[in-house]
Amino acid sequence: MPIWLDVVFRVILFMIVLFFITKFLGKKQLSQLSFFEYVTGITIGGIAAIVILEVKHSIFIGGLAIVVMAAIPYMVSFISLKSKKFRDFVEGKGTVFIKDGKIMEDNLKRERYSTDELLELLRKKDVFQVSDVEFALLEPTGDLSVMLKKENQPLTAKDINLTVASVKEPQTVIMDGEILDEPLATIGRSRAWLHTQLEKLGVTIENVFLGQINSYGELMVDLFHDKLQVASPQERSLILSTLKKCQADLEKFALGTELKEVKQMYRKNSKKLQEAIDKVTPILKG
Repeated sequence: MPIWLDVVFRVILFMIVLFFITKFLGKKQLSQLSFFEYVTGITIGGIAAIVILEVKHSIFIGGLAIVVMAAIPYMVSFISLKSKKFRDFVEGKGTVFIKDGKIMEDNLKRERYSTDELLELLRKKDVFQVSDVEFALLEPTGDLSVMLKKENQPLTAKDINLTVASVKEPQTVIMDGEILDEPLATIGRSRAWLHTQLEKLGVTIENVFLGQINSYGELMVDLFHDKLQVASPQERSLILSTLKKCQADLEKFALGTELKEVKQMYRKNSKKLQEAIDKVTPILKG
């Protein structure tokens, strides 16, 4: 076999081997590398490069070395799940950089971080003043977790006792002009319902690049032709308008009758309806 063909074969083979090894080790290896996993990754890459370029080396021996190296972090990960002390030793522990609004200078020196580097990490979290920070922790992965002081934290609906609707993840039901049946079935919708919604928006399935159904059951679409404008769904606003009209009609009927019992009935139901409108308004306007 020519050398160039041998190299091509080795590259393809080891790409496949490394792919399945990475799948076997799990997604954690991609998102959060510990010191041990970092060293293992470099070593595996080095072994693969040597076996690929140095054709005199046996493919079997190289593959065996990679499998053994990959088995080590798997075993370490398994033991780490059983022992916190071992996990702390292998993966490391978080280091407090800011506590009670005060910078821990000794911890910065121990982790060999300068003040400029700390400020850079804070800026990546959209924090530009150390005085705004209550607590900051350097994670074993090198990320900085930041908790702002209470007065600097964003205002939430809970802080002002505002009722908001719960939000669920949107379901993508159309992609590249093709209907995806599984997401439709997940939310209990059919193709007939989807086509009806598209007709309301005045578009055809072939023109839809992406279609998603939000937590309110509304279809939102993005078209292939960016210059075309699509109206937003109006169901929620129509429901709110109908409820308000009904409440206004009850008030009108109460004013239009002379019978005391009937007047009280209209006003009582008008009040109940107004209370219901107040509760659902944040949802129907969301």
